[in-house]
Amino acid sequence: MTPAPLRGPQFGSYAPDEVGWLLTDLSGVPLEAPTEEREEAVQSGGAHYAESLPHEYRPDARYLALYRSVLAATAPRLAQAVGTVTELVLRERGPDVVLASLARAGTPVGVLMRRWVAWAHGLDLPHYAVSIVRGRGIDRLALRHLAEHHDPSRVVFVDGWTGKGAIARELAASVAEHEYDTGVRFDPRLAVLADPGRCATTFGTREDWLIASACLNSTVSGLVSRTVLHPRLVGQQRYHGAKFYAELARSDVSADFLDAVSAQFPQVDDTTAPTDRVADHAGSRAVERIVEDYGIGDVNLVKPGVGETTRVLLRRVPWRVLVRAGAPAADLAHIRLLARQRDVPIEEVADLPYACVGLIHPGYTRSTTCADATVAAS
Repeated sequence: MTPAPLRGPQFGSYAPDEVGWLLTDLSGVPLEAPTEEREEAVQSGGAHYAESLPHEYRPDARYLALYRSVLAATAPRLAQAVGTVTELVLRERGPDVVLASLARAGTPVGVLMRRWVAWAHGLDLPHYAVSIVRGRGIDRLALRHLAEHHDPSRVVFVDGWTGKGAIARELAASVAEHEYDTGVRFDPRLAVLADPGRCATTFGTREDWLIASACLNSTVSGLVSRTVLHPRLVGQQRYHGAKFYAELARSDVSADFLDAVSAQFPQVDDTTAPTDRVADHAGSRAVERIVEDYGIGDVNLVKPGVGETTRVLLRRVPWRVLVRAGAPAADLAHIRLLARQRDVPIEEVADLPYACVGLIHPGYTRSTTCADATVAAS
């Protein structure tokens, strides 16, 4: 039998019935490294990004105030998107689904979808959080656990948003490989709150606006780190790993985020499925144009959308931020604040399909300057 899922309060700050984490607890392992050191190792090929963790971003009072104002302003839109995507899942897959959120950005969305089903239909859906790593795939042991306890055809994979579709492709390839090896089939379709990359068919919206949970890291995600896949720490009989930052409990807003959005459920009056659900991957084509226009040379250094740009500014070494001319100021206020704090230039672009795009410093070493990268990309 596979290991039992981790649950709060022993792991994570979510209530034990809201999510079971199919992860290995690495809380006692020193995994954090300086951002610049991690970036150099990843870009030089010396390490995979999932083998270490960035130091947790600790927001100051100004940033927290901005987060709270964003949450207050966007909670109704978030509730609408949660209701829309959840009802679409129920119509397409039936009422007896099992939610499997992709840790960590998908987990708050999975909890909200579970809450919606309980509120709107009186159903108690199982919800797990599983790890997927770009270039390494989904956690195969977690898939085994799901298959041991549930009908795999009922499992719905959940994420927060799409960028250029890398995780959607990784998921499809992983479950196809798993089916080939084991004969057990999972449905590879991804349900997301927002699909600005136009690479999903099950979504709540395709607008690129700020999902407030993207503003912060563990303190809005149950105090759980991004997932880790390091060969010395996890093997075939252990799930991918993550850390529980219990020491950040005083800064935890995970429950407040969920409650703010759930409180808006009664105001949602239309959960009609979107009419345009064709996955034309327009976002991916836009990213390819950016790679060419800016001479970056690596599509993985382009992170499109508000959520992904936020991650670049919080976890990576950002080079510049592209902002669509005329994009709503409220959705980008935290982006502009983080960019100022890290001295990252912002460039307005007329025909950007996303509200913004974060560019990771190309060819980064700790001796590189922005001017060096500009020359290299020219």
